[in-house]
Amino acid sequence: MPVSTPTETDTFAAAWEDWHAAHEQHRAHPHGFLAVTHLHWLDGQAARLDGAPGTWSVENDVVSVVLEPGESLLRDGRELNTAAGATLEFGPIEERGGINLVSGNTVIELAKRGGSYIVRPRNPENGLLRSYRGTPSYAPDAAFAVTGTFVPFEVPRPTTVGAAVEGIQHVYEAPGEIRFQLAGQEFALTAFNGHAPGTLSVLFTDATSGKTTYAANRSLTVVPAADGTVRLDFNRAINLPCAYTDLATCPLPPAENRLPVAIEAGEKIPYERQEQQ
Repeated sequence: MPVSTPTETDTFAAAWEDWHAAHEQHRAHPHGFLAVTHLHWLDGQAARLDGAPGTWSVENDVVSVVLEPGESLLRDGRELNTAAGATLEFGPIEERGGINLVSGNTVIELAKRGGSYIVRPRNPENGLLRSYRGTPSYAPDAAFAVTGTFVPFEVPRPTTVGAAVEGIQHVYEAPGEIRFQLAGQEFALTAFNGHAPGTLSVLFTDATSGKTTYAANRSLTVVPAADGTVRLDFNRAINLPCAYTDLATCPLPPAENRLPVAIEAGEKIPYERQEQQ
């Protein structure tokens, strides 16, 4: 019996399956965003927080935590409390930065978002994580993997965007835009610097948003070549944390990144949000 040779379509689909399986594994990490149990905004009023030990407050960009005897808080594996209790100070923390502390099996994220300090306990027993069964996605389609060009701005542009949480804004540095063609039309997407060196992050919505894909945003990470060539594989467009939980502060796309065409590729509305509709 002759052995069939994988087609380009088969190879493309297999590569996507491997990528998406790895992404799902990362998303379901025991202390990932699906494990977040609470979102606390700190201010000058000292308060105890659900899911975290101690009494917390912030003043002049410094977070104070007062621990009672017997309460445990670790940083990099080192216990920060003493037998008599302790007053700890953290900060300043840069915008979109953060540190992780540990109390028992809970990781406590202390971070700065929209100019304010937040505390987000992450517990692997959180119901959202324990019931997570994956994210529905479109079948991979090579027609939505296109080549574009990254065109840098003369000077990077500070770009203010809204957030999934009402009342805060994010400011990102946009080094340039990505120009490409899809369905016979020309488009340009403002790109932000990505998490990893040499990468760009694109936030966008399209004609599927709010119908088959999450209404607020999706994200695509790209790596421009030295000559500016960019591979935009919308099959790898992913949901941000706010698609799953209201305890996220995700940015919204800039106005120019709201595409009028249907990008029927990538991740769809999570099951958790579908059940809320």
